[in-house]
Amino acid sequence: MNKICFFDTKPYDKIYFEALKDQYDIEIEYFEPKLGPKTAFMAKGYEAVVAFVNDAIDKETIQILYDNGVKLVAMRCAGYNNVDFKAAYKKIHVVRVPAYSPYAVAEHAMALLLTLNRKIHRAYVRTREFNFSLNGLTGFDLHGKTIGVIGTGKIGRIFIDICEGFGMDVIAYDPYPLKDSVIRYVPLEQLCRESDIISLHCPLTKDTFHLINEKTIDTMKNGVYIVNTSRGALINSEDLLEALKAEKIGGACLDVYEEETELFYEDMSYTIIQDDVLARLMSMPNVIVTSHQAFLTKEALNNIAETTLSNCREFFDDKVLTNEVCYQCSKGEACPKKNNQGCF
Repeated sequence: MNKICFFDTKPYDKIYFEALKDQYDIEIEYFEPKLGPKTAFMAKGYEAVVAFVNDAIDKETIQILYDNGVKLVAMRCAGYNNVDFKAAYKKIHVVRVPAYSPYAVAEHAMALLLTLNRKIHRAYVRTREFNFSLNGLTGFDLHGKTIGVIGTGKIGRIFIDICEGFGMDVIAYDPYPLKDSVIRYVPLEQLCRESDIISLHCPLTKDTFHLINEKTIDTMKNGVYIVNTSRGALINSEDLLEALKAEKIGGACLDVYEEETELFYEDMSYTIIQDDVLARLMSMPNVIVTSHQAFLTKEALNNIAETTLSNCREFFDDKVLTNEVCYQCSKGEACPKKNNQGCF
């Protein structure tokens, strides 16, 4: 039986991986710490490690893993912007879970929007204290509003379907628009200018880093709502804070935050938060923050475990790694994967 080690273990991870590991003939050692330069030595003796979105898989971490015999990093998520692929190339293979439940993320984005708009979270607290006043709980109809969706991958398209079900007018921006699609694509500048609500559903790349910033915010409608369930660094948090203080932005629904690594997924209730920007954002009545939980459904967790273990099984069986990504993948012919081979 092949053995792998698992970093940043949470109880909900373990339930689903334990249920499926025997099916893939894999034994798992679970570690609570995140993967990073100070913990990578724990992987000694394992050929494969399982990592998550907030692990620091930088050049130093990769070298330590490589020196200790690790040959595969299996990301149990779709995103991989925390991996230094240039450092990993020809040393350690990297695989991911390209899709686990786009419905989970899209539905959470709408849940955040509905909650903030209709003040559900505030009403819940009030009625628990037998306060049945409606003062300060006024929202607006979503029906007829223009929503701009940035990114039209699987999650973005499902979110568009949900919005259309509410009778919203949907416009979208994507640098790679779908061919023969009924989606109404517009330039980013037009989307910012016309949208009552903007929802982000794109990956974090050098081109999308701080896509929402002081400049793009200035072009938006006064009172626009921003929804982000993708990656925190798509938004310049300081610019968002200033726009909220100036009432340029009417509300923000955030499941991600650009400096979340040391905070999200952990119980920080007895800790003084040193991040002043996050503390200010969370103090505002028109901001709602969840801790990167949009993916967290039973279906998604099962799919993550299944695909991750399948990725590891392919590696142990010396098969082509279906979900491998590498430094050369984006360069087309430079990556041999196109010939049904490994990335290297």
